Amino acid sequence: MKVLVVGSGAREHALAARLAQSPQVESVICAPGNGGTAGLAENVAIDPEDGEAVVALARERGIDFAVVGPEAPLVAGVADALREAGIDAFGPGREAARAEGSKAHSKRFMQRHGIPTADATIFDDADAADAHVRSLGRPLVVKADGLAAGKGVIVTSTVEQTHDAIDRIMRKREFGEAGATAVLEERLVGQEVSYHVVSDGTRYVALAAAQDHKPLLDGDAGPNTGGMGAYSPPPVVTAEVERRILERVAEPTLDGFRADGVDFRGALFIGLMIVDGDPYVIEYNVRFGDPETQVLMSRFKGDVLPLLLGSARGDLSGVEVAWEAPASMCVVLASGGYPGSYAKGLPIDGVAAAEDLDGVEVFHAGTRREGGQLVTSGGRVLGVTAIGADIDTAAERAYAGVERVAFEGKQYRKDIGWRARTGWS
Repeated sequence: MKVLVVGSGAREHALAARLAQSPQVESVICAPGNGGTAGLAENVAIDPEDGEAVVALARERGIDFAVVGPEAPLVAGVADALREAGIDAFGPGREAARAEGSKAHSKRFMQRHGIPTADATIFDDADAADAHVRSLGRPLVVKADGLAAGKGVIVTSTVEQTHDAIDRIMRKREFGEAGATAVLEERLVGQEVSYHVVSDGTRYVALAAAQDHKPLLDGDAGPNTGGMGAYSPPPVVTAEVERRILERVAEPTLDGFRADGVDFRGALFIGLMIVDGDPYVIEYNVRFGDPETQVLMSRFKGDVLPLLLGSARGDLSGVEVAWEAPASMCVVLASGGYPGSYAKGLPIDGVAAAEDLDGVEVFHAGTRREGGQLVTSGGRVLGVTAIGADIDTAAERAYAGVERVAFEGKQYRKDIGWRARTGWS
């Protein structure tokens, strides 16, 4: 089987790496891929959001199965285009992808189907949003409605900060047209958790829980990013909490899609806040998380192809998931200046040395190759990922790998997994 992986991030590198290990996979093409996928697949430089170009490539190369990784191509309808061309595709179609493409749409969906979530009000007028905040007299979470690469959410602590967030998102348009509409949401206090289920439109397979670290700096300080690291499993997700996630959130969400006539085939990544043991939905994502995919694929036991292909073909019957490694951690190495402006083309050294360590694998995000030299090409550059018998061991291995990688301006959090790590400051 010839497989196409659409996307260029560390999520796509992790998926491509596992698919390349499948005995059923003859070859993998990544479009456009990155400096890491170039070592295990053929990279083809096309626009991943251009459905016609993706289909043309798939036809030209005789692709049997395509995995659409990022949210933007899914919202643009790339999975629809592949299926219409007769090519099996993992990932929901354009209509289902609205669950991530519009926070206003997903909030209304949750309210309509009784999914536990924070109270919220939706505005397309900044003055009206400001008036709402003044009437409440308390700080809120302000979210840009559209896609903003994981950065369009501002959690505020004062009323003044809430007004500033409205100004940044709706008037100054710091996140572009994603901020034409905003969701103003009550702030939930608890632990954030990432939970994935893979659906075939009828059935689903639940994956392991993970915990992401969005803020840039240690102690959850600084601006939000696309994710500075993750680990799995988080202790807050006990067997009872997981049961509540499935019964109160995942299953009603999938039932809601079916009730609305939406065919959801792909990964549903649910961003949750666990408040006193109860799950509340922060957001829906219609693809695997990044960096959550890195820790999940590191732990995954066996062949991942049946899970992805079963979802695409609408038949997950008989597909089961097992976890080979008890724990995994990913530490993201970012460019200096990220999530603001940053330099590109800086030489990267030490990746092979990091991967020489026991249990360590380095997934590439913002890299490319110039001749024989690996260089930076994005804000999040690498995800140094390690497995272990427990979180402490995974952390020790991951941070040992981090120390071996060098590029100018390298920045990273030193406290990934802090809630689960014992004896770490």
